Parts: sequence; structure tokens; C-alpha cells
Amino acid sequence: MASPGVEVELLVRGQSELGEVAPEIKASERQAAVAIADLEWREMEGDDCELQYGDGPNEAQDSDFPTVERSRLQEMLSLLGLETYQVQKLGLQDALQISSDSMRNWAPQAPKDLPWNFLRKLQALSAEARNTTMVLDVPSDARPVEKESQMEEEVIYWDTVDDISADIYSFSELPTPDTPVNPLDLLCALLLSSDGFLQQEIVLRMSLCQFALPLVLPDSENHSHTFLLWAMRGIVRTWWAQPLRGVGSLREDSVVLPRAPAFAFVRMEVSSNSKSQLLNAVLSPGHRQRDCFWHRELSLGTSPREIADGLVEISWFLPSGREDLDLFPEPVAFLNLRGDIGSHWLQFKLLTEVSSAVFILTDNISKKEYKLLSSMKGSATKYYFILSPYRGKRNSNLRFLNRLTPVLRMDHSHVLVKVSSTDGARFVRRVRSIVANVARSPCRRVSVEDMAHAARKLGLKVDEDCEECQRAKDRMERITRGIKDSDAYCREELRLQGELWRKVARVEKELCQAQWAGDPADKHRAELRLRLLELRTQQSGHDPARGVQEFIAGISCPSVCERQYFLRWMEWGLAWVAQPRPRPPPETVLTLRPKPGGAGDFGEPLWPEPLGVEHFLREMGQFYEAESCLVEAGTLPASQRRFAHFPGLALELLVRGLPLELVDGSTRSPPLHWITGLLKELQVRLERRSRLVVLSALGVPGTGKSTLLNTMFGLRFATGRGRGPRGAFMQLVAVAESFSQDLGCDHILVIDSGGLIGGTLAMAGERFELEASLATLIMGLSNVTVVSLAETRDIPPAIVHAFLRLEKMGHMPNYQFVYQNVHDTSVPGPKLWERRPLLEQPAEVSRAAAQVDKQGDGLRTLADLAFCDPDKQHVWHVPGLWHGVPPMAAVSLGYSEAVFELKRCLLENIRNGLSNPNRSIQQLTELVRLL
Repeated sequence: MASPGVEVELLVRGQSELGEVAPEIKASERQAAVAIADLEWREMEGDDCELQYGDGPNEAQDSDFPTVERSRLQEMLSLLGLETYQVQKLGLQDALQISSDSMRNWAPQAPKDLPWNFLRKLQALSAEARNTTMVLDVPSDARPVEKESQMEEEVIYWDTVDDISADIYSFSELPTPDTPVNPLDLLCALLLSSDGFLQQEIVLRMSLCQFALPLVLPDSENHSHTFLLWAMRGIVRTWWAQPLRGVGSLREDSVVLPRAPAFAFVRMEVSSNSKSQLLNAVLSPGHRQRDCFWHRELSLGTSPREIADGLVEISWFLPSGREDLDLFPEPVAFLNLRGDIGSHWLQFKLLTEVSSAVFILTDNISKKEYKLLSSMKGSATKYYFILSPYRGKRNSNLRFLNRLTPVLRMDHSHVLVKVSSTDGARFVRRVRSIVANVARSPCRRVSVEDMAHAARKLGLKVDEDCEECQRAKDRMERITRGIKDSDAYCREELRLQGELWRKVARVEKELCQAQWAGDPADKHRAELRLRLLELRTQQSGHDPARGVQEFIAGISCPSVCERQYFLRWMEWGLAWVAQPRPRPPPETVLTLRPKPGGAGDFGEPLWPEPLGVEHFLREMGQFYEAESCLVEAGTLPASQRRFAHFPGLALELLVRGLPLELVDGSTRSPPLHWITGLLKELQVRLERRSRLVVLSALGVPGTGKSTLLNTMFGLRFATGRGRGPRGAFMQLVAVAESFSQDLGCDHILVIDSGGLIGGTLAMAGERFELEASLATLIMGLSNVTVVSLAETRDIPPAIVHAFLRLEKMGHMPNYQFVYQNVHDTSVPGPKLWERRPLLEQPAEVSRAAAQVDKQGDGLRTLADLAFCDPDKQHVWHVPGLWHGVPPMAAVSLGYSEAVFELKRCLLENIRNGLSNPNRSIQQLTELVRLL
């Protein structure tokens, strides 16, 4: 057997089975590499000289290079129009405002359009969000409203023919207004200009699009790189976990918590091979290419990076439980360092400390590279070289590789050669095999939290370490530390809920029914009011539990930022302490919704309601309800109220983007005093900008209502089995002042409801009555209602009942029926003859609902009832959400495009007055009481 040194020599000479020696690289690339190397080499000359790498002060103060007036980062921020957000960061509410651009589908025309275009497309989960193509600037009044294809595009690309003799560190050649910006520069500039909550939203949406996520954010101007732990903490993924023994199951967790083997891919000096292309190939099954990592072969991928060098990205492979799709049997993390390791030594050092193996891509190894890598002697990490040597460097490569072999504990299998003649598919299989072998062997396994710990030791800043975030975390832990069992905690600590609240809800329902029926029996109603007062007195006899008091203190904090941190920590903390739920096999869960088959498929939820922030707010609401009832009855003086400020605290959360419960999910009953108090506080808060349009979504479970609303407006309604709304939640979306006059409202109140059971008259029981009341309330409050339908096309009887009842009241909002299909993602929209049958089913459900409501007109069609004209786009076909099989599937482009068109239509209807006129908050309050 040949010695390792001889076998390495054979590989470098190009005699390996993987390919031949690469041709000479371009002269311009070599000259650029030499210019950079000359600068760095001065720091390394002489054996006694201490090695220095990275963005340290020596490099910045090099006297051989002229001082520029503005840094690269400042120039990029100015180019993108983000300079103003360096002190007061861009917030989540700024990014979610509805403006005139929300109704347009046009390409950006100047660099200042790029950040907003990126955010808009990312909100819509568009796979094209990273495209930074621009069109020639035209007057704003000539911008198209409908289609990009109506525009005459002329795309101008970066001119790569640069004068090498020019100062390579000068930033005087920044892209001109008609020049594309590198997508990674755009991402870094936007993240540096955003607060932690917008960063979190950006990273979350990038995860849904299956984009590689930023892990270390470079800031070379301040020599301060940030590890983005907080930004990634909210990402929750589901994958198939197969133990060595026993039956596999689905595991759901935040991506920052589980430990997995990590593999880093880095470049040393010049490499003819693309790391990102190689990573995408490794992550892709043979029949489908995934572009998780942006690379130079994608559209505009050759635009030069200006500020993104030093960025570390991360992506995961997550198994689905299907052997034909699972490249690895367990989760595997892949890390990618942008730029040369010599210029970003701190990031490289971090990667070597957290990775199971590091793949180094380079064309050649010289004395400088040898000295750099020999400093890693003693590292427990495995190192692999992917070489593409050019002629004339064979002997040098061989000499330094042989010297590195004992230092890095390598052998011939750690050196791969990839040149132009190499079989690409075979090479990818070889790299994938190395990854699988290392992952199977005893190796380092780390979580993102472990990576953050290593980053702190190296002196990197971790975004989660700010004082406000840590104080909020400590408060959350004081609450969750006492939660051992969620059900027991609800019974013992949240005492105003449970059976006591259900009794109150039943009495209130009887009282409401008696009033609706015009019951003349005053005695019966008086008895009900007395019973209600007794129950409310029982509730008032309790004091808020210690955990509730701590929660109230958290949302009362003077710091707005700390309040937001606290709420996010509470969401995650309560999810961590929740009891594990049984999970069915992947073929039943990794679909968008249940299979068709009638009412049986949409029965009671499979899992109990998980403990969440809404339970604490519900407890506050019940304290307020009980106290208000006693004040109305005259048994409690108004001056002795203790909880009158609760609606104001909750309203602040609504304004900051938290969904608030409108209808209790456990009883399907609206707490009237609480809702009225919230709306009064909203009136005070919004003042002159209080014109509201209410948009709601109803439908059967599993049809993607919440996901649809989140995608359209960037909202945070809970999604997924067992976590969707049980009652109804509301969120507030602001309309930009510059657009509010045109749209006709200042804010849009979006309501998301729990699923309504489909089927026929068999549903006419107590549950049907509860759902009918819920549907009537929500549709009665709404200007626009989106009805989300299952593949069976069954209209829930509760919705038909609400149609009939609201028509009698003379209230008919604008309706849009959304039909989602997981099987055919290529169908752009329904044909006219496909829309008509849906609206013309008279229906057993219509007849049944009419009988329940004691009306005789249940035989009419929905088209007659809702004034739905199939020619006017009242029925929408939305393709399936996923392109592929989760968890590695991305959101389909057809889904994001269809949702954008639906959003545009909804806003157009609001602007054109096709819905009912906008309401004042006072009118909304009266409607709540009436319905």
C-alpha cells in the first residue's frame, strides 16, 4: 500500500479517479488573489512574526492604501436608502404596513426599492425574494399596476471587466442605481438596519422558503460580528426521528435546540469550484435541485459582494421518514462561510470549533496557506480538501499537503480533486458519503445554542445577550418553572377558567337567547341575571395567582422592547413545558390538511388545547369581566376597581402585533365586557386614524386559513395541528397614512377563526349551535369574509346558517371563497364552469341550516344568497402550499403568486367600496353587543 504522501501526490497530479488537473485559472482572478495575498502576506513575513488575520485594526490602518471618506457599509446603506435606520432601527410594524405597493406587482426600479421589494416578496413566501433585478427608472406615474410583463425591461448587470490596477479596497465603484446589488449584500444591509423582531421575522420567512439562514452577521465597519441566536429561536421544524432501536416518530422542536453533526464549507484564497453550488447539490435528491445557498450561477449571482464577506450561513437536512427522499438518516447542519478564511479568521475559528468536519475549497496551497492551517494543530475537527489545482503548482501543492498531513491528522481520503472533467454527480455522491460516514461515527454534535456559547468565548456578540432580552427570559423562567403539568396548572393557577367559566358562558348564552326570542318572561331573565351575578361573585373572590401576577408585571414593563421580548419568551417557554403529544406517521401529518371524506374527517381536535399566552390573557379578561359585572350590578363601587387597566395592557400587545383572543376557544363564547373594553382603548389609542375595515377567515379545519392570512399580511396567527385557533383571534394591520385616503380606511382588523365542521344535518347539535353563533358573530363584524374550503367542497352548515341570519339583518359583507388543492400546483386558477357549481349547490347544508333557524328559504343557492357573481372572481383556486414533501419542501411559487392576487383583489374591493363601508370603533362595539 502506498504511503499517504505518495497517494496525495497522485491526487494532486490529477491521476485520481475523480478527474484531471484543472486548466489555468483566469489571469484576472489570479491577479486579484495575488493583490489580496500580498497585503495579508506582510503580516506573516518572517518566522518570528505573529500571525494576524481578519478585520483587525492593522488591516484597516495600512498606510499603503488611501483612506476612504465613507466605508463600504455606509455606501451600501446609502445606496439602499437604509442610512436613516442605523439609530432608530426598522421595526416589524414598519415592514407590515399596507401601502400602495401592496397592490402592485412591479419590479424595483432603483436600489432604494430593493429592501422593500425583498420584504414584500418574503412576506408572500416567494421563491424569487432574493432576485435583485431592476428595470430602468421611469416616472412614478408610469409604473404599471397589474403585471410586470407589461413593462419593457432592460436589465443592466455589473461589469466584471474591472481595472485590476485600481485600488481594490476603494469603494468608489459601488453599483450605480441601475446596477443589481448582490442579494447577500442586500440581506446583510437589511438585517443591520432592523431590530431583533424584524430580524426574527425575516429569518423565519427565509426558513419557510428553504433559503440558507444567516448565522453570523458581519459588520466590518465596527469590527463587531453578531451571532444571530435570537433571530433563529422562533423557527420550529418537524422531522422524522428514527432511534437505533424501536419505532420512529415525528419530532417537533426549535431549530436552535437539537444537537446534530455540523459540516462547514469554506474557501481558502481562490477556488474554481463554488461552495454554494456544491452544498446545494449535496442537499438535493437526484431528481430535484434545491437552491438553499445563493451562488454565482443563479440570476445576478455574479454581482460582486461588497459587505457580505464574513457572513456565515446555515441550513439543515431534515429527514421525512421516506427512504427515497432521505439523504441522511438524521438531521445534519451545513455551514457556509462567505469570503476567504484568511480574511475572516474569527469566523473560521468558530466553524472549526463547532463542526464535525470542515471542507476547505482551494485551487492551490502555498507557504502562507500552510502557516495558516498549521495553526489548527491539535484540533479535533476533521479536515477535507477539495482542490482544483492549476498548472505549475503541482510540486508546491504536494510539498505543503505532505507537511499538513500529520498536522491535521489527514490521509489520502481527505483530499479530493474536482476539475472541469470530473463527473459532477459522482463527486457529489462522494462528498455526501463522507458526510454520512462522519455523522455515523462518534463525532461532535452541537446545537445552535452550543454554537452561540462557542461564539461568546471567541468574542463574538450574541444578539440574545442584551439586558432587556435576558431580563425578559428570567421573568419567563420564573413563571414556567412552576409548570410541571399543563392541565394541572390551568386548574390550580388559572382558576377563573375551566368549569366556572363554562357555567358563566352557558348562563350568558341562555340570557342572550331569551333576549333574541323576545321572551316576555321577565322572571326567567331575572333568574338568569341573578345566577350570572352569583357566578361572577365567585370569580371575584379569587386573586390572580403568582404566575399571572408575574405575567401582568411582564406586560406592564415600561420598556416596549422588553415587553416584546417577554411575550416571545413566554410563547417558547410554554411550548417547551407543554406535555408531549402523540404524533401519527409522516404520511398523515406532512400534508396540508386531512384527506377528503366528509364530516368524520373533520371531527374533534386530535389533541387538547395547548397552554399558551392566550390563557394568561384570558384569565386577565375574566377578572375584568367579573369586576365589570359587579360594578354594573351596583355591588362594587367603581372607585374600588383593581383591574380596570387590563384592557389597556392587552391593547398595547395588539398594537405591537400579538394576536388577541376575540372568542374564547374553550367555550366559543365572546367575553363582551372585555372586548368592549379593548375596543374603547383602541379608540383612544388610534384617535384620528380610527377608520376600520374588518377582514375575517372562516372554513373547515386544515384548509390553511391561518397560513393564508399570515402570508397575505405577515401576521402571526398560530398554525399547525393542535395549535390553530379554537375560537377567534384578531390582529391589527396599519395602513400607511399616504395610502389610507385612497384605500378608505386607516387600519384593517384581521380575524382568524377556528375550524368549522363540514357535513350535513348530523351536525345539528350543541356544537353546531356554538359554531353557528361563532360564524354569525365573525361574519357580522366583517366587511370582507374569506371562506376557506376543503377539497370535498363541503360548505360548513354553520356558515350557511350565518348567511341566512345575516341576510335577514340586512348585513351582507363581501365574500371570497378560497378552494385550496394540495394535489395540483400547476393549475393557475379555476375556470368559469368550475366556479359556478360551487356557488350553485343548494344544498343539503343550506336546507338543514334553514330548518335549524326555522326559516323556509333553505333551497336557494349560495350565489343568490351571497350575491356572488362567478364572473367577478368570488371563487379562488389556490395551489398547494408545498413544492415537494416537507420538511425539506419549499413553499410553491404558485401558492405565493395566487395569494398575492387574492390579497390584491381584497384590497381592491375595499378601495372600490364593494364591501360594506368602513366602520368606526364605536359602531364595531355596538355590533359586538348586537350579535
